[in-house]
Amino acid sequence: MKLNTRIIIHIMGLLLLCNGSFMLLAALASGIYKDGATMDIMLSAIVTMLFGMMAMFYTRGHKKEVKKKEGYIVVTFGWIVMSISGMLPYLFSGSIPSITDAFFETMSGYTTTGASILDDIEALPEGILLWRSLTHWIGGMGIIVLAIAILPLLGIGGMQLFSAEAPGPGGDKLHPRITDTAKRLWLIYFGYTVLETILLKFAGMSFFDAINHALATMSTGGFSTKNASLAYWNDSPIIQYIIIIFMFLAGSNFVLSYFALTGRVKRVFQDEEFKYYFGFVAIFTILAALGVYFKADVPVSDFHPMVWGKAESAFRHTLFQVIAVITTTGFVSADFTSWTHFLTVFFFGLMFLGGSAGSTAGGIKVMRHLLIIKNGILEFKRTLHPNAVIPVRYNQKTVTEHIVYNVVAFFVLYMLLFIIGSLVLGFLGLDFVSAVGGSASSLGNVGPALGSLNPVSNYNSLPDAGKWWCAFLMLLGRLELFTVLIVLTPYFWKKT
Repeated sequence: MKLNTRIIIHIMGLLLLCNGSFMLLAALASGIYKDGATMDIMLSAIVTMLFGMMAMFYTRGHKKEVKKKEGYIVVTFGWIVMSISGMLPYLFSGSIPSITDAFFETMSGYTTTGASILDDIEALPEGILLWRSLTHWIGGMGIIVLAIAILPLLGIGGMQLFSAEAPGPGGDKLHPRITDTAKRLWLIYFGYTVLETILLKFAGMSFFDAINHALATMSTGGFSTKNASLAYWNDSPIIQYIIIIFMFLAGSNFVLSYFALTGRVKRVFQDEEFKYYFGFVAIFTILAALGVYFKADVPVSDFHPMVWGKAESAFRHTLFQVIAVITTTGFVSADFTSWTHFLTVFFFGLMFLGGSAGSTAGGIKVMRHLLIIKNGILEFKRTLHPNAVIPVRYNQKTVTEHIVYNVVAFFVLYMLLFIIGSLVLGFLGLDFVSAVGGSASSLGNVGPALGSLNPVSNYNSLPDAGKWWCAFLMLLGRLELFTVLIVLTPYFWKKT
């Protein structure tokens, strides 16, 4: 099968054009705030769009067909091309002069990981801060399209189940219904972002802070405009509660938001994944809040009528951090690694959960955990009744063995990569806690980790090799493992 390189280059050009257009927004903000970085961001946009136009002009008249091989290449190299071009505003403005650091920050942005190498975020020009948040938002939009259009086509880790809810491709050609579905979900994504911005502004944030945090929340990214992240607003509980609500929405299946907004609320509460997602958040919050209330110290605000002392503060900070870690948003309202040793291990475990399929969250995803647990329980029955046909059921539908095997393979590969990731970071000089935390956080696109990479620190202490390695883990986790790894196999490039 001959590779359709023209469509690949054409799509890369389109991505660069989109990237450059968003840079113009950052340049506009830079001009409004007169931060001195306007021309640097503008030059970045021009260079990016010029390369994009050249790529699209060169491949005009391409065959409009994307098959599996092209799909893998577009997804993997698309994220890399976006990250390389996304470095330019940092490099041209001098905000992050190192290529290694700029690539790490940009990849962390597009993969919505939220891990940063910056020591003083508040010293950055406003235009650069907005660009940093926009990389999150672009990556969040991109992952929605992947979930709808590309991953079900490639058969990635059980994403076919999601495609049953969100109409996907019927064959190798992209189906027009995909475009319609993507447009609806993008509209919801955009609408949530606008609504959150307005609510945060009324709650007391400046407009600039509000829009940046809305961009980071809906993408489950976690980049903040403040060095202390959301802990900066510990005296404004209403701001943190607003962020909590929208983190929860961003970590849920966006198709369910569409059902709810079109009056089909019953579909939301019938969805098995959503019920477990909600249940996990509730149970884990109660367990951790009890531990925080009785065993740890949390900041208690005296400046808001909604505050009822330590009980409310323990509940709020625990709920905030549980949702931030489960949805892989990575915002910080308190350092959960300083609470107790048990809660440190507890939150480390949450890094492997992930949000819902069809959300902007990273991680393994609740749906996969459900299928693995259900299949494991059914193995007991199959052992007792070896001749019986006992299928796994999800949302009252039978799940094919192929999907179950795919999900189990995904989980095994995920854990194997976590171990390898930890070994590499350990080899590069990190202590055990920092190595396992950094690996889990990078692969799960969480952001904050453990040890020297804890929630109140950053990744600047990593050696350059460690930053490149963590950036690779971020890409692996964001693109559902198989997408990247299969491109690295010799078999993939053989002509068939």
